[in-house]
Amino acid sequence: MKTRSTISLLAAAVLAAACATAPISTPTLDAARADFVAANNNPQVSQYAPLEFKQASDSLDQANAAAARRESLNDIDRLAYVAKQRIATAIEVAKAKAAEADIANAAQQRDQVRLEARTAEAERARREAEAAQAQAAQARMQAEAAQQQAAAAQQQNAALAQRAAALEALLVEMQAVKTERGYVVTIGDVLFATNQANLTPNGMSSLRKLAEVMAQNPNRTVLVEGFTDSTGSAQYNQELSQRRAEAVASALAGLGVPRERIAMRAYGQAFPVAPNDTAANRQLNRRVEIVLSNEGAQIPPRSAGR
Repeated sequence: MKTRSTISLLAAAVLAAACATAPISTPTLDAARADFVAANNNPQVSQYAPLEFKQASDSLDQANAAAARRESLNDIDRLAYVAKQRIATAIEVAKAKAAEADIANAAQQRDQVRLEARTAEAERARREAEAAQAQAAQARMQAEAAQQQAAAAQQQNAALAQRAAALEALLVEMQAVKTERGYVVTIGDVLFATNQANLTPNGMSSLRKLAEVMAQNPNRTVLVEGFTDSTGSAQYNQELSQRRAEAVASALAGLGVPRERIAMRAYGQAFPVAPNDTAANRQLNRRVEIVLSNEGAQIPPRSAGR
């Protein structure tokens, strides 16, 4: 019994030392510790109430551990209160059993001792009931906290699903194509002034929708890529694809998309999507492609066939 009690006291001392740089305690916990020392020094407790005192010691260990973990003062107080009540119970049980032992040697005091024993038993029951109520209150609080966390997680998932649905709808409206690099929105030749890099009103309308997507998805970036057909010199086509890509990037920045979320490349007549053998095919090759990254991912570089 004394060995177990000594271990509990040592555990309390170690926990207190561990928090020396930022001590935490409550008056209830301090009182429980003092009561524990007093009970440990009471020979009647070790003789007549070893089980009750072990339960009290375990409860005090829980309160000390909660203090060492710097849990809320309410939780520490609740655990300390349970320990204090169980220490008092052990003392009362020891008194009751000691009184019962005295009955055999003092018949003339039997009635009084029995009364004290009944009173002690009633007090024990009351204290145990209070301890059980405190534990039940703590369990209710933990259950409520878990429910609140679950509700918050559900709301977050609903918000993510709603945002994903809105993104999908906008991308469908913009005729975006999903690729391994991300969603690709094509700004075709007809959305620029003829042989120029100025966007038409319809081109700006498409970019406004893309800017809305970017605003609703702050973890995504875009890569603006310019292309031309093979008509004219390679240098002229490279410059024209550069000007058109810059025009799109500048327009997105003007619509509120942070410039650090916009990258740009110009490829001239490279990477055609159709043969340059007819006017219709050449028009398909005169384009700006905007690659919208996957959530939180980098856009991989373009390679042959992509």
